Amino acid sequence: MGKLLKGSDIAVRIDAETGRQVVRLKKKGVHPKLGVILVGNHKPSRLYVEKKKQAAEHLGIEFLLCHLPASTTQKNLMKKIRETQQTNGLTGLIIQLPLPPHIDTHTVVNTIDPSIDVDCLTDLNIGHLAMGRHYIAPPTAAAVFSLLSHIRQPLKGKNVTIIGTGPLVGKPIALMMMNMGASVTTCDMYTRDTVEKSLAADIIISGVGKKNIVTKEMVKKSAVVIGVGVEFAEKKVYGDIDVKRVLKIARFVTPTIGGVGPLTVSHLLQNTVVCAQHKV
Repeated sequence: MGKLLKGSDIAVRIDAETGRQVVRLKKKGVHPKLGVILVGNHKPSRLYVEKKKQAAEHLGIEFLLCHLPASTTQKNLMKKIRETQQTNGLTGLIIQLPLPPHIDTHTVVNTIDPSIDVDCLTDLNIGHLAMGRHYIAPPTAAAVFSLLSHIRQPLKGKNVTIIGTGPLVGKPIALMMMNMGASVTTCDMYTRDTVEKSLAADIIISGVGKKNIVTKEMVKKSAVVIGVGVEFAEKKVYGDIDVKRVLKIARFVTPTIGGVGPLTVSHLLQNTVVCAQHKV
């Protein structure tokens, strides 16, 4: 029987250090400030933004929310991004995703000044990540590595299967894993033998957002299984991993609630402070 790999306790330690850094920066006259631009009224997005707001204010990080209607044009959104980052003294700025379908996410994200791109989604920052020359990493990817570090999981030479190749989870994690010497296999909707690739993995990371897409039949004994994606259905939250059954096979499994999530917010705020430090 495996163990649940929870991020909550790790997040507390990261937040404590981030809070201390905030105090030091304020003594130097630098006030970390996170800006969030939210488009529309997607309920999960609003909940995520509120969590970020509460966490930021708890650590003494100023928080600015710019809420735009779902009908906002791409041109107006890009204009708002430029205005927001030029006039508000931000040390971090994110666009809450997903955006409405009429807006091209890649184009909009690259309007953000890379020096305050705390989600690490601009082309420049992804390039730094790919080359191993980054000073911040995408928060969700960083959260996954914090969990692996916590259990002292070696990465060099290990087989890692990543299910889902999106820009927030799969791609950055794959790049970082390769830079650390892991043997990485990625799977997406076009992959025909995902089960076989997963069974060969020492570490499985899933960021699809589909209920129980990772089953115990896909997991070898003593593997580490990390679920990042969630699906909202029938007023409930479901994770990518069939946690109860996978626990019977794996060494560690993240729970749907309290696994990667708390750490993602912690690393976002940590990035906001790191970007502030680069302004000193």
